[in-house]
Formats: sequence, C-alpha cells, structure tokens
Amino acid sequence: MRSVSLDIETTGFEPLEGHKIVEIGCVELIDNFPSGKIWQKYINPERSMPNDAFKVHGLSEDFLSNKPVFSDIANDFLKFIKDSSLIIHNAKFDLKFINHELEVINIKPIDIESDKIIDTIDIAKKLFPGQSVSLDALCKRYKINVDRKLHGALLDAELLTEVFLEMHGGRQQYMNLVSNFRTDKSEMDNKKIKYSKDIYNLTKEELDYHEKLLEYINNY
Repeated sequence: MRSVSLDIETTGFEPLEGHKIVEIGCVELIDNFPSGKIWQKYINPERSMPNDAFKVHGLSEDFLSNKPVFSDIANDFLKFIKDSSLIIHNAKFDLKFINHELEVINIKPIDIESDKIIDTIDIAKKLFPGQSVSLDALCKRYKINVDRKLHGALLDAELLTEVFLEMHGGRQQYMNLVSNFRTDKSEMDNKKIKYSKDIYNLTKEELDYHEKLLEYINNY
C-alpha cells in the first residue's frame, strides 16, 4: 500500500484572494512506513510575498523569482502522488490551494471527499478531544524533535510522517516483525523438535517482510 505525506507553504490563507503556493513537500510511505523517497519543489507565485507569510516560512520574492511556476511542475507532482492515499494535516486547506492551482490550468482537481484523503487533524481530534491538535502540539505529545525556526513544506511533511506513524503504533510497530522470529526458550526446552531437511522457497511477501525487518534493525 502506497501513501504520500504532503504539506504546502503559501503566501496567505485564501487562493480566491490571490494567494498562491510557494512550496510543496511530499514523503512516500509504503505499508505506512517511510520508504526514503521524497518529492519537493519551490514555486514562483508570480506575486509579492506578504511579510506575515515570510515570517512563517522565510521564502522571499527574490529567492522564488527564478523557481518554476505551478503549471511547470503540476504533471510531475501529480505523477508522484498518483494512485496513492494522501496524508495531510488540515487537508481542506492544502487541497483548497492545490485544486485552485489545478483548475486554473484546466486539470481535474483532487477529490477532497475521497477515502484516499487521510486528514491527521480528524484523527487527532478523535484521539485527543478538546486538546490542541496542531502539528507542533502533536510533535510535542509524541516527543518528536522539532528542530526548526521556520516552517518548510518538506520538513513539515517529514514531521507529519512521524506523527502519523505514532498515531498507528510508531516505529515500534515493526518490533512485531522481530517477535515473529522469536520462540520462547522454555517451550523449546520442553519439546523435542524434529527438523526437516526439506528446502522451501520463500514467497515474495516473506522476502519483503525480511527486507523490511533488516532495514528496521539496521536503522534502530
């Protein structure tokens, strides 16, 4: 199962007021675990940068002036997220901007009501009713190190990935893979084990789990 954690930075809050996307960051997950593959682009909004927005992400007009416009990166972006679930913190905000940009260049918008849209704010509200569910608050709750002075789409997508993992058992969920290979010593001592000389070919699923286990052990 493939999913993509996604975040954007913008010049403001409303695309209908002329605000634009200035950065998109994506992190690929396979079976709810980061694969290491990312996608990130800075985007020229072709407009001025409000000071309030600059204070959030630090992306200036000068820095963005030689970056591609949205229409130049749209197909590459859609190719990266194609057929994947989208993990977004406050999906209505991000998709409002993305869909506005897509509609301007006559590309079909993303279905915000699709079951492929996973909004971590909705999940957090159910897990922690009445409490702050901002990304920073969730990082603090899950003891995820937030080492940043400014927001960035890719950085926030990476933090969101960590939050999403914690919401689903964290990286410790992969310890279950390890436990599948353990046998209680007392059981072994009390049983006479008959060993077979037959050679079995592993299935693709078993090989994939083995690779995933090795990756977890090497990175633990």
